[in-house]
Amino acid sequence: MTEQTPRVLIIGAGSMGLIVGYILSLAKAEVTFLVRPHRQEELNRPQVLYSYDDNQLKTYKDYKYITEPSKMIGADYDYILITLDAHALRSQVGLSLVKTIGDAVRGTQTKVVLATAFIDLRSWFLEVSGISGEQVTYGLLLIHAYAPRAATLPLHDGTDPTLLEQADQAYTDSLGPGFIVDDSSPAVAEGFAELYNASGLSTCAIMPAAQLAVFAIPLFPVLAACDLLGWPKFAEIDSKGEVWNLAVEAAREIQKLSMMGEPGQKAAATITDMGLAAQFAEMEKQMLPLDFSAFDKYHHGGKVNVQDRELLNACVSYGEAEGKTMSALKELIKRVESQ
Repeated sequence: MTEQTPRVLIIGAGSMGLIVGYILSLAKAEVTFLVRPHRQEELNRPQVLYSYDDNQLKTYKDYKYITEPSKMIGADYDYILITLDAHALRSQVGLSLVKTIGDAVRGTQTKVVLATAFIDLRSWFLEVSGISGEQVTYGLLLIHAYAPRAATLPLHDGTDPTLLEQADQAYTDSLGPGFIVDDSSPAVAEGFAELYNASGLSTCAIMPAAQLAVFAIPLFPVLAACDLLGWPKFAEIDSKGEVWNLAVEAAREIQKLSMMGEPGQKAAATITDMGLAAQFAEMEKQMLPLDFSAFDKYHHGGKVNVQDRELLNACVSYGEAEGKTMSALKELIKRVESQ
């Protein structure tokens, strides 16, 4: 991190991008968003953020934006944070964007945090962008955020509906660290975590790469099961039910992939139907008054549903390449796609 004001370009100004941008602005970073032209009008006014954690509104106005990807070339940002979903990032438009990011970053000191949910995405990103691995690390946002105008979630005690309806974005940061970066590039991870933690509002943890993958990727079979079950409360899920058992076995198959390393093998040996259900039920309690299952239904049942299915199918391909049948995961995907 330079001694001057850190400059951060955030690719995408959706819920995730705006919340992280606000946090980084509290860390005295100069934040610029790369957005599509149709977002300009919205970003020309301050963004109103509602926190479920303190039941208050925040006003976010200290940012800039650009609409032309080519403008990042020569700008020498300290960090580029990518928040697009994997389907968008891997599309034809996304591929062009990744190549432009490569042109902007190669030969500079700019560091990239790839905060897009997908399996083995960093390897793909390095190949397409041509950026050195020392400049790119992977990240995961644990803050849950959404646009209240796009989704109406059930209200729980502690939420002020009058404030909520005024907000452009609503969020909760109640699961420990708000952001996790892996150590695939220690220098990027340490620098970004230091900047993020300077906000005083949220914290960023650093986790070994295989451990973060083991932590994050098995979530997606769980979400597929929730889709099949009609998005019930986690506390109400039958942990002995056939659909849940199928999801747990699918998660175990993913954890056994070679890329998950020793942490994956250990997790696969210890994961249980009841244990996983209890883990998510506890998260559900921690996230109140935000309704976790309703959020998942909106976000994973709709907004990023294509990404989630592509991720599960990619896990099947990786497993089959290793000679594994991935039978539980394939059955889970078949059921989700046929409903």
